[in-house]
Amino acid sequence: MIRVAICDDESRTADQVKKLASDFFREKNVEASIVCFSNGKELLKYDKNMDIIFLDIQMDGMDGMAAAGKLRHRGFKGVIIFITVLKEMVFQSFEVQAYDYLLKPIGKKQFAKTMERLFASMKDVSEEKLLVQKGYERSIISFDEIVYAEVIDRKVYLHLASSEVVDFYDRIENLEDRLDGRFFRCHRSFLINLKYLKSYKNGAAFMENGKEIPVSRLRSKELSAVVLQYMKEWRL
Repeated sequence: MIRVAICDDESRTADQVKKLASDFFREKNVEASIVCFSNGKELLKYDKNMDIIFLDIQMDGMDGMAAAGKLRHRGFKGVIIFITVLKEMVFQSFEVQAYDYLLKPIGKKQFAKTMERLFASMKDVSEEKLLVQKGYERSIISFDEIVYAEVIDRKVYLHLASSEVVDFYDRIENLEDRLDGRFFRCHRSFLINLKYLKSYKNGAAFMENGKEIPVSRLRSKELSAVVLQYMKEWRL
């Protein structure tokens, strides 16, 4: 699922962008969750994950550029697309690593051009994104969202930090090849994200979400070394 936020103090523009985004992802057969905010403070109070933010630069109170700066300072690594009436304001967008900008009034072609380029880059499945195909529906999932994966009867179940479970048909070996060093195959039926590993004891991995994952005897010998390598490469 793609999580989209729209922050604009003009409800007409926010509604327009919401419809354009909704139509775009529907055409791509990608599930999207879209939330709207009327100012930067509301956006910053939102504590759920966001993949794409459409952000108006000029708003009363905290403007979009200030809100973007705070988001980046917090560690937000998603896509920021600015909305503005002043093209010259865009030069400041480099400071907050904005992906692109849309000039008001926003045209359908202008919006589609930006989104097609973004979607193409997301489809490439970078080292931090997983593209999941389920029938005609496709979802893009951040590696950081995956707590663990298990396979049951040829179907893979991704257990996410949000408590959502995404299922699709695949072999766990194929999934393992598509993931990176954050993940460890602790059992023939389980892959765990070491980011969420809380402790390990007596053949079981205890995850931060309270789940207990079995660790095979063969794999347990590797776990300590893998965790140390993870600490060096991903935590430092």
